[in-house]
Amino acid sequence: MGRRIVMSAVVAMLCGTPLLAQQGAPNVFLIDPSTILAARESYGKPDGEFKAALDLLLKDARAALKSEPVSVLQKSEIPPSGDKHDYMSVAPYWWPDPTKPGGVPYVRRDGERNPEYETLGDRKHLGKMIADVQTLALAYFISGQESYAQKAVGQLQTWFLDAAARMNPNLNFAQAIKGQNNGRGIGIIDAYGFRDVIDAIQLLQGSQHWTATTDQGIKGWFSAYLKWLQESPNGKDEASQKNNHGSAYDVQVASIALYLGRKDIARDIAQGAQKKRIQLQILADGSQPLELDRTKSWGYSMLNLEALTNLALLGDRVDVDLWHYAGADGRGIRKAIDFLLPYALGEKIWSTKQIVPMERTQMFPMLRMAAVKYGDARYKEACDKLVSPELMKSRTNLVLPRGISK
Repeated sequence: MGRRIVMSAVVAMLCGTPLLAQQGAPNVFLIDPSTILAARESYGKPDGEFKAALDLLLKDARAALKSEPVSVLQKSEIPPSGDKHDYMSVAPYWWPDPTKPGGVPYVRRDGERNPEYETLGDRKHLGKMIADVQTLALAYFISGQESYAQKAVGQLQTWFLDAAARMNPNLNFAQAIKGQNNGRGIGIIDAYGFRDVIDAIQLLQGSQHWTATTDQGIKGWFSAYLKWLQESPNGKDEASQKNNHGSAYDVQVASIALYLGRKDIARDIAQGAQKKRIQLQILADGSQPLELDRTKSWGYSMLNLEALTNLALLGDRVDVDLWHYAGADGRGIRKAIDFLLPYALGEKIWSTKQIVPMERTQMFPMLRMAAVKYGDARYKEACDKLVSPELMKSRTNLVLPRGISK
């Protein structure tokens, strides 16, 4: 019997036939397996805690079915390499200098997004690819409808594998500043959403459209990209960033490493995050000074806290507990949550610079995780205070923990 299984796997690899169907909980890294399994169990039922979120997800998935695949070839610009397969984007907070001919070199206006960030280069198409693949993969896993998986796999093949359209596995030209450089390590955050692509891939494993050939090809692409992240000048530069950029870089590297079975890399990232991220970024009172210094201090405090909690989830997979790690003076992820909580609840007034409206509900997903990880009813009560009909429709209800562990 064992020999037959091995031979079947070989035939699948050679012929591009489907892999063995996925059984039980998916091997996801940031999605909570028990929650998405419960959502799948409730699919098709007329009521229940997941109905609002499922209705919206399936509406989005039906729209994604009608969407054409996107690729890096759709940009009008040509990267400095001369190869349109190279990803490129422009820096979001850099604008033409009105005092200079042609506006170059551009000047920084922190927190004010230049529309060119979405209209020039590949940023918009990358975002659409990530959003569509995540939506379709979730819809497939929960509903079992192969049309969603087929569309998601087709988009992944176009972006990562198709010889005529694929993205080269690098971000050499991401977030360029006109008149100053052709790309920066900071631009690696453009692909922060690859963490969601990884989980989407894991959800697609049981589909008849996820073949051994596709599996091998996608893993090959991410292996090359992981090597670039670790060894390129831009990758090393982003790894050295002290603020949210460094945290987001760690999440990318660790999630890709886990997907590729490189637990050693993920473990090194998680262990290093104790001092390199948590100890450096969070003060004893729980504040994050590197984020408070920004013009959107609430938003960036949320962004970094999200990255740190994602790192903690990834750390769980390699037996590194970042949830309870604390420096000698008590600084840690929980302190950061407790610092921000009264502002999220409106009990304190946020007085640090925030040039756009403050979105208190940004903290909702982190509180959902905190309620389970710390077994503290305060966080569950805070979720109950922040919850709204809109939040009940969000993906949070399909992918994050629901209750408090006993």
